[in-house]
Amino acid sequence: MADLERPPTATIAELLAQSDQPLFSFEFFPPKDDAGSEQLWRTINLLQPLRPDFVSVTYGANGSTRQRTLDLTRRLAQETSLRTVGHLTCASQPVSEIDQTISGYATAGLRHILAVRGDMPGGPTVPWQPHPNGLTNATELVRRVKAAGDFCVGVAAFCDPHPQTLDPVLDAHILLDKQAAGAEFAITQLFFEADHYFALIDRLRAIGCTLPVIPGLMPITQIGQTTRFAELSGAPIPSTVLAALEHVADDPAGVREVGTEITAELAQQLLDGGAPGLHFFTQNRSVATRAIWAGLRR
Repeated sequence: MADLERPPTATIAELLAQSDQPLFSFEFFPPKDDAGSEQLWRTINLLQPLRPDFVSVTYGANGSTRQRTLDLTRRLAQETSLRTVGHLTCASQPVSEIDQTISGYATAGLRHILAVRGDMPGGPTVPWQPHPNGLTNATELVRRVKAAGDFCVGVAAFCDPHPQTLDPVLDAHILLDKQAAGAEFAITQLFFEADHYFALIDRLRAIGCTLPVIPGLMPITQIGQTTRFAELSGAPIPSTVLAALEHVADDPAGVREVGTEITAELAQQLLDGGAPGLHFFTQNRSVATRAIWAGLRR
């Protein structure tokens, strides 16, 4: 749990290295309209008292979404006490726009950037094509961010193989390359089985990658939403999870209750196994995240 003794100026890498308690963090996405904005800020106001170690905002595949990301990230950094991480991708944009975003984050006072390759518009199943005036991969993006200023840089990790390559060994070596480029921590994409996380850690340590890897979890509150995100991330949903959810499929409250229990059990398994923290993909909602957080033995 976040702790008042943790220095507010410390970087995430420093917290991971120095703390004897797991870190907790929350991820939001930029709202599309006024109603979504009101919902998001209600969520932020409910989660902020939990004193998360950091929060982040997703960065979309098109210009309008990216601008909303920048606006929300700046507001979080300037109007709250939350340690804020700026997301950045190299998908579908030239280096000039990437540099502009890095500069904007610096101007807003951000010290952290999560540098990921990103997906093409249309999702991760669409073949990757670098922008003709852009960067080729996340490793190049990490180098560019590190060269631009004194940023603590995080990257993405995959407990289940990346859906475009389906090669867990390659994924591990790519993460090692990102570490060599200057990355200081990683956050996983969505996954559903603790063993997959620990297998990833074993693969990384076997090749000399020492990055601390924070598991990324999405509280299960809707069957359709969970299935859709799992397909996009390439994370198979275990048959036991599907069966439990389908048993209460006609009861939305039951789905939320069962899904919250499933996610809470996974979170506890990860902490018991030594995971350095938990990063919650909140979907701009707070109820399930708060329930899981409150029930964890830390």
